[in-house]
Amino acid sequence: MKKVHISTTINGDEVDFLCEPTQTLLDVLRDELHMTGTKEGCGTGDCGACSVTLDGTLVCSCLVLGAEVGDKSIETIEGMAQGEELHPLQQKFIDHVALQCGICTPGLLVASKKLLERNPDPSEEEIRYWLAGNLCRCTGYQKIVEAVADAAQEMRSA
Repeated sequence: MKKVHISTTINGDEVDFLCEPTQTLLDVLRDELHMTGTKEGCGTGDCGACSVTLDGTLVCSCLVLGAEVGDKSIETIEGMAQGEELHPLQQKFIDHVALQCGICTPGLLVASKKLLERNPDPSEEEIRYWLAGNLCRCTGYQKIVEAVADAAQEMRSA
């Protein structure tokens, strides 16, 4: 199959890559661009582990073709930290021990960041609703919800 050339922006950087027309954005990120922070959980869009933002919309990268992202803006987990300084959400996930195996963590962080961009003061119910598309088999969610709420409070105070 002939590969297609795609130009896009990932985490603020202009990126060019070649991909097969049937290759998912998830596979392009991991296999072609070696950005392995985005994880594959299910491959069917049911778990949210591969969540990224595409032109500001939260999407499962396993459901988007790499060939569809030309001239679009993508944000991944690799773009959350500013150099060595963790994003407040990342730090709060550590502080609250809101992670275990780590497969779901990047998707939860990307989704949580998008939530706080839309609503800097979400209720617990709103956090749980927003993260309902991100499945975690290890933590039981309470620590995740607490980490997001704590990060929201810190970010509002900053």
